[in-house]
Amino acid sequence: MKYDYLIVGGGLYGATFAYLARRQGKKCLLIEKRPHLGGNLYCECVEGINVHKYGAHIFHTSNRKVWDLVNSIVEFNRYTNSPIANYKGKLYNLPFNMNTFCRMWNVTTPQEATAKLEEQRKAAMTSLQGREPRNLEEQAKLLIGEDIYEQLIKGYTEKQWGRKCTELPAFIIKRLPVRLVFDNNYFNDKYQGIPVGGYNRLIEGLLQEVETVTDADFFADRKHWENVADRIVYTGKIDEFYDYRFGYLEYRTVRFSQKTLDTPNYQGNAVVNYTDREIPYTRIIEHKHFETFGDDVYRLPKTVISEEYPVEWEIGMEPYYPINDDRNMKLYRKYETLAENDSDVVFGGRLAEYKYYDMHHIIENVLKLF
Repeated sequence: MKYDYLIVGGGLYGATFAYLARRQGKKCLLIEKRPHLGGNLYCECVEGINVHKYGAHIFHTSNRKVWDLVNSIVEFNRYTNSPIANYKGKLYNLPFNMNTFCRMWNVTTPQEATAKLEEQRKAAMTSLQGREPRNLEEQAKLLIGEDIYEQLIKGYTEKQWGRKCTELPAFIIKRLPVRLVFDNNYFNDKYQGIPVGGYNRLIEGLLQEVETVTDADFFADRKHWENVADRIVYTGKIDEFYDYRFGYLEYRTVRFSQKTLDTPNYQGNAVVNYTDREIPYTRIIEHKHFETFGDDVYRLPKTVISEEYPVEWEIGMEPYYPINDDRNMKLYRKYETLAENDSDVVFGGRLAEYKYYDMHHIIENVLKLF
């Protein structure tokens, strides 16, 4: 065998594995079926702006080892994720905090907000008549009350999943963050930011001394690729690896409509969610705001936005969000059993483990292997 590891997939899991393996003196070959490396982290430079081609990615973690690792590759900026919700033209801060409650109910103190929340939660509890919530709508109202559910959750969730909230299981929304402070920072983690110069710099740094091949489909020449290394690190769809022998796992995916606009500042924020059902997209990303702050946004005369349209996944589409309902989890466990008995293959990442991971989870998982 020419290599110690063949890594299938050039996303964050594969790139991090290759980086750590190389530091241990292992020889790796990484192949990627797309024409570029980086997986869904890939950025394209448009009008001097690093555009997140496969959706917004904000790095956040409380794990100092993870933060130190990525910062040893590339410097991270001070970006803080503070999304805005747009409901029929009215703007609300996310996550739900005192700014949200002030806008929603015209309250000004934590005590007033708590009283309003408890009033609406009590009404939801009364309607259940002592039974457990049977669907997402009942669960959400119990957690946050009717007003916020109807305006900021219902429409967005139904667009995201392509199903009515009354048809979605309650476990999808087990808890909702409620902050009785004026804090618009979406994450609670100690560290947060975007690589200075975009995510391509992070991937390039991780793969700096690793042999890579793009436009290389593992399944188009599987016999060849299986014979170039002692072990395989596989980051693709686990059901595809086993030729869908038990059936197809399901996903939701996203279609992006990207536009370059002749204005330096379109919406004043990186992320704006559109929560009413009548607007077909779930959110608009303005990429400039990930890396430019304050008046610096006017340095470049144009801006780039991406509208995100969730759709049902079909074969040939890029899978994004695993649908972790009972049917799919039972099916996944069959594939997981095969993987556990396959000692020559390391399965890792969102698709191989059929689990939605944040970026810091991916790096933590790889660090545990080493």
